Amino acid sequence: MLHPLKKRAAVLLATSTVAAALASPVTAAPAAPAPAERVAQAALRWTGCATPRYPTLQCASLAVPLDHDRPAGRTITLALTRVPHTAKTFQGPLLVNPGGPGGSGRALAGFVASALPKDVAAQYDVIGFDPRGVGKSEPALDCGAGHFNPVRPDSVPQDAATERANLDRVRAFAESCGARHADVLPHIGTVSAARDIEVLRTALGAQRISYFGYSYGTYLGAVYAKLHPGRVHRLVLDSVVDPNGVWYEDNLSQDLAFDARHKAFLAWVARHDATYRLGTDPAAVEARWYAMRQSLRGTPAGGKVGPSELEDTYMPGGYYNGYWPNLADAFAAYAVKKDPKPLVAAYERFGAVEPSAGNSYSVYTAVQCRDSAWPRDWNDWRADMWRTHTKAPFMTWNNAWYNAPCAFWPTEPLQAPDVTNADLPPALLLQATDDAATPFDGAVSMREKLSGSALVVEEGGGNHGIALSGNKCLDEKVAAYLRTGQAADATCPAQPAPQPTTATRAVPSSAGGAALHGLLGFRG
Repeated sequence: MLHPLKKRAAVLLATSTVAAALASPVTAAPAAPAPAERVAQAALRWTGCATPRYPTLQCASLAVPLDHDRPAGRTITLALTRVPHTAKTFQGPLLVNPGGPGGSGRALAGFVASALPKDVAAQYDVIGFDPRGVGKSEPALDCGAGHFNPVRPDSVPQDAATERANLDRVRAFAESCGARHADVLPHIGTVSAARDIEVLRTALGAQRISYFGYSYGTYLGAVYAKLHPGRVHRLVLDSVVDPNGVWYEDNLSQDLAFDARHKAFLAWVARHDATYRLGTDPAAVEARWYAMRQSLRGTPAGGKVGPSELEDTYMPGGYYNGYWPNLADAFAAYAVKKDPKPLVAAYERFGAVEPSAGNSYSVYTAVQCRDSAWPRDWNDWRADMWRTHTKAPFMTWNNAWYNAPCAFWPTEPLQAPDVTNADLPPALLLQATDDAATPFDGAVSMREKLSGSALVVEEGGGNHGIALSGNKCLDEKVAAYLRTGQAADATCPAQPAPQPTTATRAVPSSAGGAALHGLLGFRG
């Protein structure tokens, strides 16, 4: 399914290269705000919250309606960060979002402001925010501690007891979320979050805003643009969600793409047999990985890493190949040296759930389960997952259980909006051909829906989140677009594959996209 995408990208770019019209920068002061806008502005107070890395960072909070259809009712708060502009030419706010849903965006403001060329960042107030329910925003969702504690039942339900144990887990999570947050859950979703962005625009006193979203953040940005096309100045969407599959179908597409990306990792291990001693045949290396999985089913490594935790550990390698050397070290230590300790260390680094992840996962489920309809008959899930598992065994069932609370979710689903939009200024889309989390077809679909948009393809790339992560070609195109509003379809070569490292050497935070991938929301 995924391999023809490179060809499709080449055809797309060869047949439809569109130079976008120049969008005028915002250099004049905005018009005097209406009374309601003055109230919102008065409520927004920026205070210094500098860090050694981001010395000009500021923080604020913003009250927004819990229910936007009842603006005079209960309010909730959003946590914000800002790196202020410094140039005379001011292009307004640039909101940034790391995806998820459930990813905290407060730290992303400083990263984006420092990663962009200085002359570009200086023209924007770079604004990070925790969407409703997330992080420092209040109330913050937490549907129950310990949901991912090891050792969980095997994700692949090879018998009725294992399936029942997994079903009990996800049903209990959904029930706990309903019990803890019954008043809030009906108002957690992408449309509500997009309406929050409009309140934030008003509070900032901006006639228009720019937006830079990764992963799920691309969908949030597209929904905001659909609701308020005349309020968009620039729109950058990196690693693009397929708007046609929100969300059940998109997750099935992910299963196939992650399996292909896992095979790419195993082929990389085979190419470096001199280091890892796992064999030179990718199929044989894959067989050894699944043999490791089967062994852990009987005896979890360190009492922590069973089959489900193994999948959790290796899934991040599908997002970012900078993790491959560490993952390969752990694989080789277990399979060749019979030493489980590096595997346990890899799990604790890449797969174990931190306490804050209870919040992000709670928001993830709340948004995805509310945004659109999911099957309510478990027989439908079972049939779809086994059908997909035969083609893509790496994470189909793991991903199913991650999303399965939606089969039992206590709120009724909405209908996902059609984001087709002919009223926007030109948008810039960026996509790697072999991205697993948001497969390439999704970027093609979004490009077709956003009239006049341009798609920049990272040919042969497989990472998720590709701008501002070290690819000079991509970064130059983002910078040029943010300067001028001009964009055109283009192709950039992927960055080189990583090289093996020693087992004790961690990927430095500044290496390639490691800094960015530490900030992006997980799973979407």
